[in-house]
Amino acid sequence: MAESGRDEADGDNEVNDPSTLDADALQTKCLKNGEKQTENPVKEKFIKSIRASFRAVNPLTSKNKRPEDNNNDSNQISDSQLRPPKSPSLSTGSQSTLTRTMSDSAVIITDTLVKRGGKLRQSLGLGTKKLKLEHLEPVTEVLPEESRPEVTEEVRDTYSLPEIPTVPLSVMEINKLIETDVLEDAYVNLLSLRLELQKERQALDKEDCPIELAHKEKDLHLLYKTLRNKMSDIVRSSSAHNKELLVYVAYIILEEEKRQEEPGALPGWREAWRDAVRDGVRDTLKKVHLDSREKNMSWLAVHLGLLGKAIVEDLKSVKTELLNSYPLDFNVFETYISCHHEVVEEHLKGLLEKVTELKDYYALLDFIIHRYPSEKIMGSNVLQPEMNVEWKALPLDKDFLNQIKTKYCSRLQTDMRASLDRIIELENEEMWENRRKPTIDEGLYSSHIDMDIWTNIKGHVQGSRRIDVNLEEKVVRSCLAELMLFPKRFESAFVEWNSAVSNSSFWTAYHISYINSFSALKEHMEGYKDSCLIPLEQANKEIDGLTSRLSQTLMENFKTDVKPFLRRQMTRKWFSFDEDFSQLISRTKSLSEQTKYMSPKHKQAFVNEAHFFVVKEYISQLMKNNYSCKNQKNETAASKITSQWAELKEIFQDMNSTLDWLHPVGNQLSKIVGCKKSEIKNNLQPLVENYPDIRKSHMSAVLYFRGVIRGRGKHIVLERLMELKRSITNEGNKEQFLFSEIQAAVNTDCFAGSPFTCLPFMVPDS
Repeated sequence: MAESGRDEADGDNEVNDPSTLDADALQTKCLKNGEKQTENPVKEKFIKSIRASFRAVNPLTSKNKRPEDNNNDSNQISDSQLRPPKSPSLSTGSQSTLTRTMSDSAVIITDTLVKRGGKLRQSLGLGTKKLKLEHLEPVTEVLPEESRPEVTEEVRDTYSLPEIPTVPLSVMEINKLIETDVLEDAYVNLLSLRLELQKERQALDKEDCPIELAHKEKDLHLLYKTLRNKMSDIVRSSSAHNKELLVYVAYIILEEEKRQEEPGALPGWREAWRDAVRDGVRDTLKKVHLDSREKNMSWLAVHLGLLGKAIVEDLKSVKTELLNSYPLDFNVFETYISCHHEVVEEHLKGLLEKVTELKDYYALLDFIIHRYPSEKIMGSNVLQPEMNVEWKALPLDKDFLNQIKTKYCSRLQTDMRASLDRIIELENEEMWENRRKPTIDEGLYSSHIDMDIWTNIKGHVQGSRRIDVNLEEKVVRSCLAELMLFPKRFESAFVEWNSAVSNSSFWTAYHISYINSFSALKEHMEGYKDSCLIPLEQANKEIDGLTSRLSQTLMENFKTDVKPFLRRQMTRKWFSFDEDFSQLISRTKSLSEQTKYMSPKHKQAFVNEAHFFVVKEYISQLMKNNYSCKNQKNETAASKITSQWAELKEIFQDMNSTLDWLHPVGNQLSKIVGCKKSEIKNNLQPLVENYPDIRKSHMSAVLYFRGVIRGRGKHIVLERLMELKRSITNEGNKEQFLFSEIQAAVNTDCFAGSPFTCLPFMVPDS
């Protein structure tokens, strides 16, 4: 604004100086009030020298203007450093004519130069000109105020557009006013030029359009664009400009909106203002420091923190410094908030392209959903009470937010997969390679696997829950999708390692510990049943498959281990050699000791299966026709069966087997083996009642071992068996099948020596 006063003080000598004009940039002549420019080169040269001397001695010329002293600590300002007062036309209650006051020294110098200039013009035959300057009154030196919101508000509330001059300044003069921020004078002269152009157009016929008029229209349009660009620059860098300039910016916009229906009006003033506000916000946020990922692992979190502070400071500045410069209908605070929303969204989209780590995706989501609308940024106390609740949240495009969440979950799955693979590596390094026995926790073999996986998943889920429920569900699904693939990868690595050490003592312990761990993991994951039922069922299916295969592998290993000893029972050597049975007992007891550390859920099924297998295989030895007792050896055999059966029964009772229905079979068979031939048929009923699935082939095999190979006695026993089976067809527990799992040997000697009369007693095996 100081430039305005200076230009007017210099008078016509300054604005008509040809050395300051660019002829190529103008489409009209630089004339004012219809005066003709002198064509005498001597006069022109002389005038230039006089004007140069004016500038050399006048302390108020633009080329010799001293910079303002910005030192806030100084209490006084020297005359040479005193900032020129603003144009009176820009102050409250000023007249439209241009007047100013000066210091005493300036008055003396100016009066002297004016007199010398007047005499010079008379000597050159240029005549006299009415000076625009009134006599300058001396003023006292005044220190600038630190804060002027009340003055700005007064200017805003009392401002009225000055009188439009009858004759406008030249295009170059108006352009210079715009460049030097003398917006008010520039605008009223633009309006004057516009009215003048309208009158000239009206004076012409519709078909006439002189080139000079076309040039003038073009100049007017260019000046308006220049004014708009200047206003945009002022708005864009509001913090660096005199806030009173914003008053004139606002009222120029209002005046232009009133004149939109007039010919030559330039549309979109309010939109241009808003664009300038947005550009200014963009410039502010671009200055926020951003480290590279290589320099700072927390580059994004730090940047978002600084970004939030910059937003608060910028809006605080708008609230305290800019609101008073605008009329209320500009909705300045709301507009700045809206522009911050737009620019922040643009900025975040740019940041998203640089993000690759899970923590950075999380930082983005947390900033958008929680930090931005919180008291740390938009809800800050310094922005109250102007900040409305509905303005706080960042109105992001929904697709953009979903894009961040999708990228977050995708990266989460990648990290989850790497984490699970690392668990396998640690298990190999810490346990398998060092042959370390699993730890015992609460009486059970345990590994860190289930807690490592559970803690990892739980941490991600809890973190996502702090963002929003929608993300939590996505994260649970992502974790379950990756967990579903883990059991087979773990099994593959474990099998590859244990293939060479299947007989070691810790081999069984490892299997039991992993059965326990994955069972515990399944229980942990049950908490997500309500939100993600189908993915959870799929993951549980894979976990169950792994625990089942681990248990089955353990069982097969036990079966393979004891089968050789079971197969050597009920043979000739068996009568005098107990080592095989001792080995059977030893290995079964070893298994019993190991199963104490198995989780109850899996232990029961495992013990029952082991119990059933040993009973079935032991009884099967009676069905193979490996030996037939003679010479009363049946009593010895029966005694040994009873003794061995008692040991087996005791072991499985200690293991808490629930297959109690298997306990009687050994004693009942030993009783048949040890009794007299005539009493066999009387001992069948308990056996048939407990095991209705026993067939003739099974009884024939038992009789063969007893020494009843052929004859009428055998057929009587078989006939009695069939009678008992028919009598209890609908009785008994059909789930208790033992003999149906046993393959009986065919006695090829059963018909040898049999009389023909015995054939009618033969009945089918059933």
